[in-house]
Amino acid sequence: MSTTAAVVVYGATGHTGRFVVAELHRRGIATVISGRNAAQLEALAAEWPDVVVRPAAVDDASSLDRALDGAAAVINCAGPFAVTGGPVVEAALRAGIPYVDVAAEIEANAAMFADYAEAARKAEVPVVPAMAFFGGLGDLLVTAAMGEWTAAEVAHVAYGLTSWRPTAGTRAAGQVSHERRGGRRVRFVDGALRYHDDKASEQDWLFPEPLGRRTVISEFTMADVVTIPSHLDVSEVRNHMAVEAARDLAEQDTPAPEAVDALGRSDQMFVVDVLVRAGGVERRATAHGQDIYAVTAPLAVEAVQRILAGHTRTAGVASAGAMFDAADFLRSLAPYVSVELPH
Repeated sequence: MSTTAAVVVYGATGHTGRFVVAELHRRGIATVISGRNAAQLEALAAEWPDVVVRPAAVDDASSLDRALDGAAAVINCAGPFAVTGGPVVEAALRAGIPYVDVAAEIEANAAMFADYAEAARKAEVPVVPAMAFFGGLGDLLVTAAMGEWTAAEVAHVAYGLTSWRPTAGTRAAGQVSHERRGGRRVRFVDGALRYHDDKASEQDWLFPEPLGRRTVISEFTMADVVTIPSHLDVSEVRNHMAVEAARDLAEQDTPAPEAVDALGRSDQMFVVDVLVRAGGVERRATAHGQDIYAVTAPLAVEAVQRILAGHTRTAGVASAGAMFDAADFLRSLAPYVSVELPH
């Protein structure tokens, strides 16, 4: 392990948190594992003997301060982020260290930009929300696809998932978001988030292989409606989700992910297909890989490594596409993610 200051993983014992701890270990980065359940943390530490255990609760600021003491950065993997995001980023700002989270909750991500931009800018602390499969990957792909374009009329982000076995954390976060918006749906159009009661519609989407043509639910809105417009002049951001995955998520008895390989990944395959349009010209960028939860780990850890190395493009609260060189970042995710970008 590295002898430099450690990265704290808050929510380390959760499904995604475990992938993040494993990725930090794979890269030789010293790791502190944290969260509210001390017994579960000790059990995880038995799997990774070189990690340091520091329990902390989001309603106990002093415990969070102790968990982050002397650390290089913190990755927040504990949802619902509507509950954990504020306390953990505030602790990071007090400690003067970078904060990265893997939130897919639209409202929690919007709040991070709205509530902490000024404090992060004044502290000169990088804060990157939604540095995950949902929110981060789509933002990087749209940014890379736009290239030198300064504006676009619309950005489509289509998710082709062969299945979706949601974790308990995904279900809890989804319930919080559903309650916060009163059951309404949300879209980003005419430069703003707008809530509505329109029924969902379906259409066909021609994904690159190996998926091909699939039926998708249009306006299955994800965190991209926060991350992309935070730095790109795009009038409309539209998400689409493969019907099979949406139905899995909707079913209450869909089982949790089950490992099928040595990395702990499920058999879920994904293709993220991005299409941006400006002045009648279209550009496309795609990414494909295995397991949306597992792939969040290299996204978040790569972000932290780049921040600590000074390979950033801005300061304060910023999405992945604003903080990093999008095309270079995407290529660095091999072999976990394969990308095809405009030439």
